[in-house]
Amino acid sequence: MLSHLLASVTGFILQVINSGGYVGIMFLMGLESAAIPLPSEIIMPFSGFLVHAGRFTLLGIALAGAIGSVLGSWLTYFIGKYGGRPLVRKYGHLVFVTYEDLEMVDGFFNRFGHWATFLGRMVPVVRTYISLPAGVTRVKFWQFSVTCFIGSFLWSLFLGWIGLKLAQNWEALHPIFQKVDLLIVLAAVIGITWWVRRHLKNRVK
Repeated sequence: MLSHLLASVTGFILQVINSGGYVGIMFLMGLESAAIPLPSEIIMPFSGFLVHAGRFTLLGIALAGAIGSVLGSWLTYFIGKYGGRPLVRKYGHLVFVTYEDLEMVDGFFNRFGHWATFLGRMVPVVRTYISLPAGVTRVKFWQFSVTCFIGSFLWSLFLGWIGLKLAQNWEALHPIFQKVDLLIVLAAVIGITWWVRRHLKNRVK
């Protein structure tokens, strides 16, 4: 079941990018930043793969990823700002946000202060939820937006570059990937199983 879910999510991402181009990348990265579980680790490397095919430019996909991330993060920022933790606690389970997630991101935010948004946009999991404590603590909107954009741009550029390098060396790497395909799928299924079970068990109270 979960392997089919993984395939469906991946297929959706690839279809949106293929049909939507830069706007599709913005849309997907916006969803991820709005706490919808779509991994940027799939979105941006595939976009980088298409840079090698001449469909996109590396700068273009990085900008699209960053703009989409900022737009999506505005939603969670304002949820945090105007709804606060009570709203997140009440409805967070709808997007698999647990109490542990909030505690982790709050700790990250308290530790790094004004740098939290910038750094958080480049840390898996944290990047998805960092906008919530930024809104709750009422970080200045312009400051939040700028640091979010810069961090998201660097993250998108890095992942896109990885996809580009994979594409450039695909002939040499393809036989290796064929041998480890099963391990990758198995690891992904195990990861998704753990993630879903953890979030269903520990919904925000």
